[in-house]
Amino acid sequence: MKVLVTGVSGRLGPFVVQALAEAGHDLVLSSRREPPEEIRRWPWIQGDINSFEDCRRMLAGGGFDAVQHLAAQPWPVDHPTERARAAELGIPFDATMKSNILGTYYLLQAALAADVGIFVMTGSNCALGHGYRISDRPFPFHYLPVDEAHPSDVEDSYSYTKLAGEELLASYTRAYGMRTHMVRAAGICDEARRRAMAANARPVTGWNPWLWCWIGSEDVASAHRLLMERAADIPPHGAYFCNGDDTTALEPSAELLARFKPELLPLVRDLEGHASFLSNQKLRDVVGWAPQTSWRQHLA
Repeated sequence: MKVLVTGVSGRLGPFVVQALAEAGHDLVLSSRREPPEEIRRWPWIQGDINSFEDCRRMLAGGGFDAVQHLAAQPWPVDHPTERARAAELGIPFDATMKSNILGTYYLLQAALAADVGIFVMTGSNCALGHGYRISDRPFPFHYLPVDEAHPSDVEDSYSYTKLAGEELLASYTRAYGMRTHMVRAAGICDEARRRAMAANARPVTGWNPWLWCWIGSEDVASAHRLLMERAADIPPHGAYFCNGDDTTALEPSAELLARFKPELLPLVRDLEGHASFLSNQKLRDVVGWAPQTSWRQHLA
């Protein structure tokens, strides 16, 4: 397939590019900054998804079969606890909404005009709404582990854009027949970060609103590849949790609940051992994906 990959200068970009290249796909890369050296052999178009003209340039020449959309603003810059950091970095308060909603819309429109049939996008487990809470209201869990059927309850701009992005992609499937898929990645970790996780592992001292979820960069890349390659044989639209089978905690998952959130114990369906609080079963069932990386193998 001929594939446009956006956001290749980000941390996930090289892993997706490598996975697609190893599978024999013809790639065109795009990002605001020059890509890392290891993937510079591919044609690169400097561009910003916040510009519709840039999005059109990315797909100029036609012949693209798919878009792998990785570019995004990865945190809510307008969140009460994040505004100061965003200001120091010179990031406008509306950057999350613009990049993740309008930028995605621009790219979808450009893809539609270029007759692209497949659009795979890096989403986030944050579409659930359990992280980046603003109010004192706890996230309303209905059952554990959580799957894609669980209701969302978002409060912040980043989580909203990831949830809204799923519906935006779904609308292009309904209206135009474009095959669209969202990868709900959770705590993306490369090899160096996995080793650091193991080296710094300590007993848990409090509840983690992010649910101790994680996923290897290579495993996110394989999810992107599989959803694209098997798009013709799976439902035309989908959103999929993409996380490791286990947590980042040393303690068993049920023990974490008993210590910090005992009120959630009656909601548990199955949490054996260090099982993740998010279920990746749908992604496994639909494309045969399975995580191949581990952080626990580095424990002393």
